[in-house]
Amino acid sequence: MREELALKAAILAEKFAPNLSWYVDVILQLIDKAGDFVSDDIWYRVVQFVTNNEDLQAYAAAKAREYLDKPALHETMVKVSAYLLGEYGHLLAQRPSCSPKELFTIINDRLPTVSSSTVAIIISAYAKILMHTQPPDAGLQQQILAIFKKHESYIDVEIQQRAVEYFELSRKGPALADVLAEMPKFPERESALLKKAEDAEVDTAEQSAIKLRSQQQSSSAIVVAAQPPVNGPAPAANHLTLVKMPSQNIAEESNVIHEETAVEAPKENGAPVEVQRNVEIITEPAPVSKVEPPASRPASQADLLADLLGPLAIEGPPAAVEQTPAQGLEANQSPVGDLALATLEDQSNSVQPIVNVEEKFNILCTKDSGVLYEDPNIQIGLKAEWRAHHGRLILFLGNKNTSPLLSLRALILPPSHFKVELSSVPDTIPPRAQVQIPVEVTNLRASRDVAVLDFSYKHGAALVNAKLRLPIVLHKFLQPITLSPEDFFAHWKTWNVQSLKVQEVVRGVKPLPIPEMASLLLSLHLAVTPGLDTNPNNMVACATFFSETTNAALCLVRVETDPQDRSQLRLTVASGDQNLTFELKEYIKEHLIDIPRARVAPPAAPQQAQLPP
Repeated sequence: MREELALKAAILAEKFAPNLSWYVDVILQLIDKAGDFVSDDIWYRVVQFVTNNEDLQAYAAAKAREYLDKPALHETMVKVSAYLLGEYGHLLAQRPSCSPKELFTIINDRLPTVSSSTVAIIISAYAKILMHTQPPDAGLQQQILAIFKKHESYIDVEIQQRAVEYFELSRKGPALADVLAEMPKFPERESALLKKAEDAEVDTAEQSAIKLRSQQQSSSAIVVAAQPPVNGPAPAANHLTLVKMPSQNIAEESNVIHEETAVEAPKENGAPVEVQRNVEIITEPAPVSKVEPPASRPASQADLLADLLGPLAIEGPPAAVEQTPAQGLEANQSPVGDLALATLEDQSNSVQPIVNVEEKFNILCTKDSGVLYEDPNIQIGLKAEWRAHHGRLILFLGNKNTSPLLSLRALILPPSHFKVELSSVPDTIPPRAQVQIPVEVTNLRASRDVAVLDFSYKHGAALVNAKLRLPIVLHKFLQPITLSPEDFFAHWKTWNVQSLKVQEVVRGVKPLPIPEMASLLLSLHLAVTPGLDTNPNNMVACATFFSETTNAALCLVRVETDPQDRSQLRLTVASGDQNLTFELKEYIKEHLIDIPRARVAPPAAPQQAQLPP
């Protein structure tokens, strides 16, 4: 109910505001307190009022400046504050702490923590601040131009285009003011919030009618049932259908009723996007008004949602499966590794991949772009960008056929140490077309588990489903650094505690010359520092690990090899976090040893042993 409450609070504030400054105060408080449930239409309406009333502009900019002083701020508040300060921040130039450089600094502090849609607004705000800075500030200009230059190769095309255009416009001198003039007044029109509230009421009435019809039927419509036949007739559009929801326990999967209707998504960059609402695709807890009313949700569905949103063990098959997938895989061996297609359930599709999926996964672990999966109908590519403990991936789904791919579904099953946000997924990919699905990743702590992409589509009568490991691996959050001997040994001695410094003799190592082993460590984002260890058969490496729990944590690694026997070595890892030390040690060990890919052994306990001299 919270999203609907936020919408109606905004409508009431607009209808009964004694004056416009009171309206701005109330809406900004609403965004601050209930940001997760405030749609973009609400802050668009604030911008419209401020733009159309010159007396309100300085006041709104000052309030936005006050909110940016808060240590914790919702991203929607960052959007509206950056927009208002970009357009009208110059009206505050004579006030304390409101110079162009100070406004830029306080907005720029939020840049690393926001999503791409907010980055685009912030970059536009920088261009406006640069234009309004009179007389020009050379230092501020260099800072802003450096940010434009950095984002010229950004993974998001919208941000990339803005950065390129603003960088070129900044060289035009006085012409910049003509291009970046203040937004003109909006034409008077009916409030979009009222229309949205009316649509929500109609939608709620439809859901109530569906619930009533289901209660009047002689048998319950929501039952534990078997998977519908793959080659059965496709359900007609806009009719009630049974859709299978994935869960950890495949034997207890349930079918839930939903109705697919075309709805208008919140506008992005001013243009409405038509998407398919599909209630069984859930990647994070959502307001219940986005899914279905609480009264119409069956008791068993709460357990399904708990399974979907809880941590998953994805390195092995589930304990209970209706059919025996192991036997099926043995009978129908494909050119795909056992772990590349995560064995969460039987994947006996009539359509098989035409690439080695495990090989593609391993390539993408060391690269940030490439093909993740391909079969005769679809190709899934991936491009990734990593910054500190945040990652942004774009999945490129390309239809290779002259007919559309229908009933497209994508769901990311993240382990507990990741927070993953998947953008909306279209229901259909047109012939010879490609769709892009952005994915935002936040690393919470160190772990070797990986997220799984569970996707399916229908081509003709065939329903194709696959579960793919995503190359969001531990070393993506490592950044190689070089330390001086003084700094290295100071930390090395400080962490001389068993839980913070772990040592193990590793046997069965791939015999590699020292230069190749150094290259292997570098591929894991560990910078080998020569000269720290006087023994030429040893090497020392350093890196910084980024996570929400540890922030920037220093990691130190020492590898001592035996020139007489390259199949064994002594590995020592040290850091300021016990969990990070153990996970990094095991992760490096996995890359040093030829591990059979058909099984995943539990991590061995740390050992203390001596190598022969």
